[in-house]
Amino acid sequence: MTETTSLWALFVSSFLAATILPGGSELVLYGVLKLNPDIVARAVAVATVGNTLGGLSSYAIGRLIPLSRQPLRGAAAIQRYGAPVLLLSWVPIVGDAFCVAAGWFRLNPFVAAFYMAVGKFARYLLIALIPQ
Repeated sequence: MTETTSLWALFVSSFLAATILPGGSELVLYGVLKLNPDIVARAVAVATVGNTLGGLSSYAIGRLIPLSRQPLRGAAAIQRYGAPVLLLSWVPIVGDAFCVAAGWFRLNPFVAAFYMAVGKFARYLLIALIPQ
């Protein structure tokens, strides 16, 4: 697999893993780095961008859900702590709920994207630092 193909596969995997679809991009990142140990910075950047864009797609879904009295899953944490909760948007199951709830509460999309990206970057960086 070429470096370009590996990075595209990582992007797609990272994007889909951050949506409501199941998936684990961590193993894909590890595999890409195993095959191409000299592209750590690019791989972490690609995974972070893909995963953040996937999280923003969940945010967009939340924006489409009409406001109601019935709170969404993850809404209590977003309501209590605001956008910084999105640092945990990478956590399986609850992370997707946080992203949808952030959209439902109409949090500033740029602030939401910032917190999502920081949390996701930290996770991918830790994975990249695992000895290959």
